[in-house]
Amino acid sequence: MGPILIFDKSVLEALSPDEAVWLDQFFLCNITPLFFVETLADLEKKARFGNSPQDVVGSLAYKTPDLHSKANLHHQTLLEGELSGQGKLDMEYGRPHIGGGRFVELGGQTGAFFEASPEEEALKRWQEHKFLELERSFAKFWRVGLNNIKLEDVYSQYQRSFAGRSKPKTLEKVKEMTDKIISSPDQEQVLIMGLSSLGVTPRFKDEIVARWKKEGCPLIKQFAPYFTHVITVDLLFQIGIGVDLIGRGRPSHRADIAYFYYLPFCMVFSSNDKLHKAIVPLFLRPNQSFISGSDLK
Repeated sequence: MGPILIFDKSVLEALSPDEAVWLDQFFLCNITPLFFVETLADLEKKARFGNSPQDVVGSLAYKTPDLHSKANLHHQTLLEGELSGQGKLDMEYGRPHIGGGRFVELGGQTGAFFEASPEEEALKRWQEHKFLELERSFAKFWRVGLNNIKLEDVYSQYQRSFAGRSKPKTLEKVKEMTDKIISSPDQEQVLIMGLSSLGVTPRFKDEIVARWKKEGCPLIKQFAPYFTHVITVDLLFQIGIGVDLIGRGRPSHRADIAYFYYLPFCMVFSSNDKLHKAIVPLFLRPNQSFISGSDLK
């Protein structure tokens, strides 16, 4: 099996069923929770070209790799594990982080057995145009949620903060600014700011800060590298909107940027999205590659 690949919905939409088969042969695909949500949300789209929303979702589900693929855990689950000190996440080799495993013993050796995730089971149903009522409700909720995202509020907030100050002119400069903010001397404030932006409850926030102090107040990027990555993505997105380097007219940008939460868990990232193409070079490790969806096709 080949390199570990994360793709967004735009890549799979551009592939024929035969090309999707080859994708499944040549890559181990890390299927992100966001891909499942975006695919399911198409149930609430208006029909086009004579295809019903059920046809659209069923076609995407049919083309989604299943022979050599893994469903990655949700980023919130990963953050909870890291911040509570349950274990470190692999941020260097691009491996999927999957759940639901149970230990088994065979022939005197111990291993882990992973059953199909709920997302993988759902894909099989979607291929047959079978959708639970809960899934239909979730699709509607997702669409409404996107329409309620107010990127103008983010823009106004950062416009005020940059009043009378020079603004970064490129996304590279925005990335430098975010890194500087997160590396500032007051690391406790950085930790609290990041936890607040993620909506962590006050009780869990106090527990995390207490554990950080107990470990000697290390740099946040050492204490919680995945947490650092996620808040860096969010901060770059917000500042980028505030300085007019990322458009604020498309609420879907908020969903697009969330794909980068899973970037550490692949070797190759592929997309046809303009926002992805502009930002992904700022976060790639030396052992990672970006391939446009058209080049991958």
